[in-house]
Amino acid sequence: METPAQRRLQAIQSHLLPLSIDDDPNSTIIRSQTAGEFYQVYGGSGALQLSNYDWNPSEQGDSQWQVSQGEKYSVVLPEKLQTGKWNVYRSARFPVNLVTRFPNHPEIGTLHENFVHAVDSFPDYKYLGTRVRVDGTVGEYKWMTYGEVSNARSAVGSALQNYGLSKGMSVGLYFINRPEWVVVDHACSAYSYISVPLYDTLGPDAVKYIVNHADVQAIFCVPETLNSLLSFLSEIPTVRVIVVVGGVDEHLPSLPQAAGVKLISYSKLLSQGRARIQPFSPPTPDDVATICYTSGTTGTPKGVVLTHGNLIANTAGVSTNVNFCSSDVYISYLPLAHIYERANQILVAYNGCAVGFYQGDNLKLMDDLLALRPTIFCSVPRLYNRIYAGIINAVKTSGALKEKLFNVAYNSKKQAILNDAIFQGENPSQIWDKLVFNKIKAKLGGRVRLMASGASPLSSDVMDFLKVCFGCRVLEGYGMTETSCVISSMDADDNMSGHVGSPNPACEVKLVDVPEMNYTSDDQPHPRGEICVRGPIIFKGYYKDEVQTREVIDDDGWLHTGDIGLWLPGGRLKIIDRKKNIFKLAQGEYIAPEKIENVYAKCRFVAQCFVYGDSLNSSLVAVVAVEPDALKDWASGEGIKYEDLGQLCRHPRAKAAVLADMDALGREAGLRGFEFVKAVTLVPEPFTVENGLLTPTLKVKRPQAKVYFEKEIGEMYALLSKADPTQSKL
Repeated sequence: METPAQRRLQAIQSHLLPLSIDDDPNSTIIRSQTAGEFYQVYGGSGALQLSNYDWNPSEQGDSQWQVSQGEKYSVVLPEKLQTGKWNVYRSARFPVNLVTRFPNHPEIGTLHENFVHAVDSFPDYKYLGTRVRVDGTVGEYKWMTYGEVSNARSAVGSALQNYGLSKGMSVGLYFINRPEWVVVDHACSAYSYISVPLYDTLGPDAVKYIVNHADVQAIFCVPETLNSLLSFLSEIPTVRVIVVVGGVDEHLPSLPQAAGVKLISYSKLLSQGRARIQPFSPPTPDDVATICYTSGTTGTPKGVVLTHGNLIANTAGVSTNVNFCSSDVYISYLPLAHIYERANQILVAYNGCAVGFYQGDNLKLMDDLLALRPTIFCSVPRLYNRIYAGIINAVKTSGALKEKLFNVAYNSKKQAILNDAIFQGENPSQIWDKLVFNKIKAKLGGRVRLMASGASPLSSDVMDFLKVCFGCRVLEGYGMTETSCVISSMDADDNMSGHVGSPNPACEVKLVDVPEMNYTSDDQPHPRGEICVRGPIIFKGYYKDEVQTREVIDDDGWLHTGDIGLWLPGGRLKIIDRKKNIFKLAQGEYIAPEKIENVYAKCRFVAQCFVYGDSLNSSLVAVVAVEPDALKDWASGEGIKYEDLGQLCRHPRAKAAVLADMDALGREAGLRGFEFVKAVTLVPEPFTVENGLLTPTLKVKRPQAKVYFEKEIGEMYALLSKADPTQSKL
């Protein structure tokens, strides 16, 4: 007698295949006595997977089926069997069960166990390196081994315990990337403290709020941030210890005894901890590892609560696609206060990689790259766009012969990459590397074998350009703090650009209809909607804020990201819009400004761009923070005289040249007519966190930018209205 599960399968199959398996010997459905679920690889004639959600295991019987349709990247399953809607996507590499642990080391369930594994496996390998000496001078990289970092971790954790900190208490880290940051973070994991990054760019008001909100007991800072802490010390009553990294005890200020705060140097804390080493207090996977505060574009910071299990699951999923090894060298300059860099640090430790830290000055990053010669380079589109614009500008000004040589070399090597010849061990473009590209590769040290991009979309043109010029894999990922970092990433063997890959094997993804924006999961040729994520990588909630937690996590456990995506063939995810950052022009057209800004970011004159529009006007305007060198080179070629960069930015011909270049890129990208900006204001000063125009994750704060540039926006619309009254107001 047939089981209910068998009857369900037969009903589903009758809708999918014209013939039964018995009638069609060439059917792609294969009977398997071992498969635990039912799925089909996305692509071709269908996209199916039946998961054990809403199944009664006793009903499954021994009738199981598996489908194979070639090399694709996602599988799809029904969210709920009763609904019959197949809309939940998983990685095709792990379709049956979501990844929660490293496949080769399932015993690792916490960050502490991850580091113990690293120390046991790579005790004498280089781990943390810095060029900055105690006296502040810069030299060659000097290294701590995994074993040495382990000893320092034990000393720091023991000292904190000796000062009365108990399991579950919060420890703040208030300084930029350097080896001590990682040591303290490992100490927190080993002794079950909760690490709370304090962005050095958030400003004192936000730092004070976070310290009080998270009940921080100890703060690690540097002399530069100590003064800020002392200015509001009386307003952070939970703090009992302040440790100054790089400070000298004799030069530290004396605090009044009534303050009840111990102020010591990091070196003294290490000595105190070594004198009284305490046993570890290991966490469990369900214990909170960190509270990461996200600034957002408005309002007070929100504390994202992430467990050890969250972070291990995410990096374990990523590790199935990205192959790091103990000979790799990684440069750390992306802020450790952000989840992107935190996740990278977990992964490099698991694999025994060496981590070299930058000096702390972005303007000297290229010098650090030459000294370190990393093999892995993770960055954000803003920097990649600058690299792209810089190379293009250098080529265009190198003379006709060199420009032609570059173009021939570029097209030849790009074709080789599209044919996958280079990454299969063959390199028909070696002559072009010697003549052209090795000089470019040398700018990053000459050894980079893997580039990764995250935080915002990277244009496919820039990605292809990086692949050609640097001759390495370039992978783009998508994620957020609330998902412990990666939601999806490009598969290592996928040469197609313009998407963010398939789901992390540690989560599943679905698209939810957004009718007010005309996005639905039934859209053709590609399903579209708000990206929602579920799985072991999802955060536990916003700290002390149940209301906002319920706003983003629904009753079925789906996190609603606010991003709009679509599914490309093969089960690749593409980010196309943002649910919150849209506005309507006077004629009723919806605008996604970030999409347009990403197009204009490739302009050689544009360092940063803020696109503005509203429902009172029918056209867009933009404020552009210029690339000084590119604009000055243009002015020199045009014979334009100016006293300073500000005067050049106000020159009508400069505005016209920048707008013309932006228009050309807009046409190339296929922007619709109403998506082109009609006027531009050039400014010499960049958008920064300090001037309130960027979040710490380098996203434009739109409400603040609107106020900051209110005068310039008004002037642009006035000029447009004067030139053509029908162009502006409707």
